[in-house]
Amino acid sequence: MSDSQSLGMRIEGIPSLLLKQRVWVGLAAIVICGATWAVDLFEVVYQCPFCRAQRTVIGLLGLLLMLPNPAHWITRYLSAVFAVFGLSVGATQHFRGWARIMGGEFEWGEQWYLNSWLLSGFALFIIVGLLLLIWSYQKAE
Repeated sequence: MSDSQSLGMRIEGIPSLLLKQRVWVGLAAIVICGATWAVDLFEVVYQCPFCRAQRTVIGLLGLLLMLPNPAHWITRYLSAVFAVFGLSVGATQHFRGWARIMGGEFEWGEQWYLNSWLLSGFALFIIVGLLLLIWSYQKAE
């Protein structure tokens, strides 16, 4: 087996590994949600309505992932509705960043790690990942 084949096999195994640990993944999403809400409410960061929507969706998806049967139709339906909302908000915020980049107005700022363009991109990845985990879950028979 070549190195590229073994790397490919490892990458293909990531979703099943995450699903086996879905309670921990869900808890991590809820912790991300709670921590980001805390820094918002304590006014450590700018109180951004886009960010608030995205962090709430991440927490809700984490909660849905932790349910006993994420494959249930209502769980999948709610996860799809929440994710579409979070993704549309995140994509809007992210596109605004791209518009600033293309307009020559973009700046990372002193705290580059708190840049809304960067964080909205992370939120998009997290929301899609959680949604895919919920939709790929299959209840053991």
